[in-house]
Amino acid sequence: MTATVRPDAGRNNTPYLYGEEAAAVARVLEGGQYGHSEVTEEFERRIAAFLGVRDAVAVCSGTAALHTALLAAGVGPGHEVVVPSMTFCASVQAILSVGATPRFVDIAPATLCVTDQLVIDAVTDRTRAVMPVLFGGRAIDFSRVHKELDARDIAIVEDAAHAFGSRNRARCVGATGDLTCFSFGPIKNLTCGQGGIVVPRTPAEADTIRRIRMLGVVQSQAERGRTTSYRVNGFGLRYQMSGINAAIGLAQLDHFEKAERTRRILWRAYRRALADLDGVHLVAARLARHRASRPRGPDAAVPPAPHRERHRPGHHRSRSGPQEFGSRIVRTVLTVCLGNYCRSPFAALALAKRGAGDSRCAPPG
Repeated sequence: MTATVRPDAGRNNTPYLYGEEAAAVARVLEGGQYGHSEVTEEFERRIAAFLGVRDAVAVCSGTAALHTALLAAGVGPGHEVVVPSMTFCASVQAILSVGATPRFVDIAPATLCVTDQLVIDAVTDRTRAVMPVLFGGRAIDFSRVHKELDARDIAIVEDAAHAFGSRNRARCVGATGDLTCFSFGPIKNLTCGQGGIVVPRTPAEADTIRRIRMLGVVQSQAERGRTTSYRVNGFGLRYQMSGINAAIGLAQLDHFEKAERTRRILWRAYRRALADLDGVHLVAARLARHRASRPRGPDAAVPPAPHRERHRPGHHRSRSGPQEFGSRIVRTVLTVCLGNYCRSPFAALALAKRGAGDSRCAPPG
């Protein structure tokens, strides 16, 4: 008798673990150093090598990554940051945290992301940064407007929370010369439990972010281990990534290619299964990593547009109007859960229908 895989919403948004994470955490616990440690720095080196970049700075969350990146870019009170309305509230909270004002822009219906032209049209004399959100892991090419933004001293701070492993043409997201921020939260395609990372543009930015994440302490972890004192040089926050979280991320990184293959299989399965359903419109994708929260049908949950949340004084909507498109899209687009929570019942059903036969959604190979 063939077993029937039944949807179980309680399994949604749970990360896939490969069986090595617990042992990796145990080794850190046995070592006795639970905060920022050599394991954290190994994770930074491995991520930088994976992306093909010179440096990467680990922090405690994707939101902390956005916050420290904006600070490193010199964004502060009196400045505006152009950000799409179709995003999670963390993007906006990071902007508010540096005292800047979010300037909301609309998205392209075919991609759920901003375009370079939409962003350029929204830039004002007060704009100090633009924050493209790589929704669903889709890379956004800003090469056409780089020179104009540079000439106006406007930084590109990519909210690439969904986009670790995505590519912009032949290069990984994060390797295109912008300040890029990744999230390694529980439902991301690579998880640390909690965590984030910033890819800085320059060594000076890397130093600034490292200082901020350690409460303004200047010395590195290794330097502090060789002395009984340390020096605090300016503003800082407790944003460092613990070795415990980094150990989980290292275990996950070893299997990332298998996870990528599984997401491609899932996307194709969803595309076939949903292609003929009335009222369901699939976002055009080049096997992008789409995300949904507790999906239960065509009205899959999508984060509410921040411009419709309660506004603080000084908030601006974009010149394109009240963003009605952003609210309509929730009812017409099913974004597919291809992150690191492939234990969802929808993923299990998709793989079972394909003949994989394992309701845990274990990566092939």
